[in-house]
Amino acid sequence: MRNLYQSAAVLLLLPLSMTGSAAESSQTATKPMQGKGMMGAMTEEQKDQHARAIQEHLLKMHDLSNKILAEQDPAKKEQLKNQQLELMKAHHAKMMAAHHRSQ
Repeated sequence: MRNLYQSAAVLLLLPLSMTGSAAESSQTATKPMQGKGMMGAMTEEQKDQHARAIQEHLLKMHDLSNKILAEQDPAKKEQLKNQQLELMKAHHAKMMAAHHRSQ
């Protein structure tokens, strides 16, 4: 479970402009950057707000994970899992909307 959260954190922190194939990376390594990407266009205050939003999301996810692991009642455990799943879906939808706005 810990690796899942670490992987999620890494994915959330990667700027969308850095995705691509290795071939693209080697071709663009010698060219100057043409676009700033989503994170590059942000002010320091916006970057801080973005990082705090990620932190808040991760704290909610960790809190729910801890509650799920500690819960003994199968029905309550399932309810917590569903709550966490809805949080994940909402976050994913928000990220996809931001991705599509930036293109």
